[in-house]
Amino acid sequence: MSLKPKLEAIIYAAETPITLDQIIQLLKDSLVAEGAADDADVRTRVRTALDELVASYSAAEHGIEIRQVAGGYRMSTKPEQHDVVRAFAKSLKPPIRLSLPALETLAVIAYKQPVTVPEISEIRGVDSSGVIATLLERKLITTAGRKAVVGRPILYKTTKEFLLRFGLKDVGELPSMEEFEKLVAESFQSDLVPVEETPLPAEPETTTPADSEPQAISREHDRELATAERGNAPEDPAA
Repeated sequence: MSLKPKLEAIIYAAETPITLDQIIQLLKDSLVAEGAADDADVRTRVRTALDELVASYSAAEHGIEIRQVAGGYRMSTKPEQHDVVRAFAKSLKPPIRLSLPALETLAVIAYKQPVTVPEISEIRGVDSSGVIATLLERKLITTAGRKAVVGRPILYKTTKEFLLRFGLKDVGELPSMEEFEKLVAESFQSDLVPVEETPLPAEPETTTPADSEPQAISREHDRELATAERGNAPEDPAA
């Protein structure tokens, strides 16, 4: 049996992005039985077949693609099909979205991480403690130790769940802040829903001022598209 159909089936069935090493472990015995010389040969065969499969799905006649997300491989709908899939997803259940404050805060953390609450508030121009509680609850951010300044404030960074929810291989795939602001400005008015934000206890601290950078506004990734993929993509980010 050809290797590529096996890879295709594994990636489709995986609930979370599946790594190259996981795939190799699943297929190693069958590849050895088919004549693979050693572990290096197994890895080469799997890697080559994966690259060919990714290239095949990138063709225009396919509405889905295989992408590297959060360290693994996953099937997802192509960006050019998002409108029709979004319409289908909305017909299935009400969309759940992050509020504008949550998106702004998440964008600041994504671009400035690791970063403290006072630094986030300085960039946004408003208190961000309540939004931090929401993002922590949704597991989109996590703590990253404490900053070595007076008061030792907590640092925050994005999580693997953030990469999964927004379909990113790593934070290096984030668009520029200017692109973020432009894209979000076009879609926010009809997409936002209010959220209740619980303030965090105030931290006594003194921090260094945040860099003078334009306020970042994060774009909600089309994770609602996942509902059309029958469980093969992450759920919507929510606030």
